[in-house]
Amino acid sequence: MSTGILVDAERLAAIVLTLPGVAGLHGGRFGEISTYLPGRRVRGVRIRDDVVTIGVVARDTAALPRLGDEVRTALGPLGRPVDVWVGDLADPDDPTVPGDPTGTAAPAASAVSLRSTILEENKS
Repeated sequence: MSTGILVDAERLAAIVLTLPGVAGLHGGRFGEISTYLPGRRVRGVRIRDDVVTIGVVARDTAALPRLGDEVRTALGPLGRPVDVWVGDLADPDDPTVPGDPTGTAAPAASAVSLRSTILEENKS
């Protein structure tokens, strides 16, 4: 069953990483929250026909109660439910993100501009 909406795992990941409560993406305990693309894997985003799952590393515990709603709002309508799974909490004294030893996980793009691009591409 196809929803008719094209979903790009790399763009979803970029949008989620712009959120202030998200320190990084989390692939799950065994890497099960991933999307496999030719020659690469997008950890923290799993796209299925019936659901999109986003795995995150939360920046702090204060963000937890609202984090799922913030992720869903930033992603916008995807034509299927979005489950948000918090796999870890970031250490405030460590600039690196679990699973990202370089500390370069968050891109500079804004969630609004990335979401607008996704919506424009789905109009055609």
